Amino acid sequence: MARTALIYRDVILPPSEASFMRRQYSGFSQLDPLWIGRRITPVAAESALAVRRLGGDGWLGDIQREVFKDFGLVPDLSKLQAMNPAVIHAQFGRGGALALPIARRLGLPLAVTFHGGDAHKDKHYRGGITKSLYARRLPALLREAKLFICVSESVRQKLLQRGFPAGKLIVHPIGTDIPADSPAPRAEGPILFVGRFVPKKGLPVLIEALQILRRQGQEPAVRIIGDGPLASGVRLQAEGLARVDFLGWQRPDEVALAMRQASMLIVPSERAQDGDAEGLPSVATEAMALSLPVIGTDQAGLEGVVLPGRTGLIVPARDPEALARGIASLIASPEMRMGMGTAGRGLVQGEFNARRQSQRLESLLLSLTS
Repeated sequence: MARTALIYRDVILPPSEASFMRRQYSGFSQLDPLWIGRRITPVAAESALAVRRLGGDGWLGDIQREVFKDFGLVPDLSKLQAMNPAVIHAQFGRGGALALPIARRLGLPLAVTFHGGDAHKDKHYRGGITKSLYARRLPALLREAKLFICVSESVRQKLLQRGFPAGKLIVHPIGTDIPADSPAPRAEGPILFVGRFVPKKGLPVLIEALQILRRQGQEPAVRIIGDGPLASGVRLQAEGLARVDFLGWQRPDEVALAMRQASMLIVPSERAQDGDAEGLPSVATEAMALSLPVIGTDQAGLEGVVLPGRTGLIVPARDPEALARGIASLIASPEMRMGMGTAGRGLVQGEFNARRQSQRLESLLLSLTS
């Protein structure tokens, strides 16, 4: 019987995570991934993923899931044991804290992937009587988890500052699917933004940069894909920018098509006031796989991905004037954009191939079982 990797995500899977979460396991050949958690979204229920919600149906199942969250009493233990599990891989720091009782009861090694905000947000690490479940379980998690996987070097550095043991930290970026065809870099096309409308994504700074360009006599076409809590504010801010189109959430295939049509991707991310920050925005490597140059910020977690002058540009975060200058420079030089697009695709093919990164992840997890 094949061995199983239990993949813990408390909510399986929010639409914004579906693509990059699934890619992590696309190259597995020795472990069968089984997603476990307390909630299953329609996205996961309608997919081909192997999923199991902890606890039963109805009100009794609701109680079981709450008791599991608060006290670590694991429901369905015998059913999980029957799946021949070899390892648990938890997504996000809080997921690691929730999965810890499962690892204990089943006697399994636990690995946890940190994606960005779970390392950077200060509220996750506050003490006192109101500290979170994650903060309460963190000392045990640091002792008992075998491996903490960081999607970027900036995440690793932040966890080191938080007191995580250096010997358990490893940087392992999530890979990107490489399309079979090789789209040529575009000499023309709209500017593209893809992401949630939350403070760390820096969308208001992009709107301000576009307003600066308009005052300078340039008004490029811009497509903005996404939605979120800041939607009404950024739409109001963008009034008067006639060539900015808000497209809302799009399916992954629609996002890929928009990338194929665009001339550049903007990733204006910043550290939010609550400490939230990027790990490694998957949208950047997805765009680069489609020969799209990227303009990012120095707080976007893009170190080693956007190489200034080679695969894109890096500008200071929260600096709309610098962002406007960067956009204007790429608009003015189609040749530079096309060269960056070609170089970016080559970088992603060599270092961020999804299948290869998935195989490396499987090897890491298997190494914990020996």
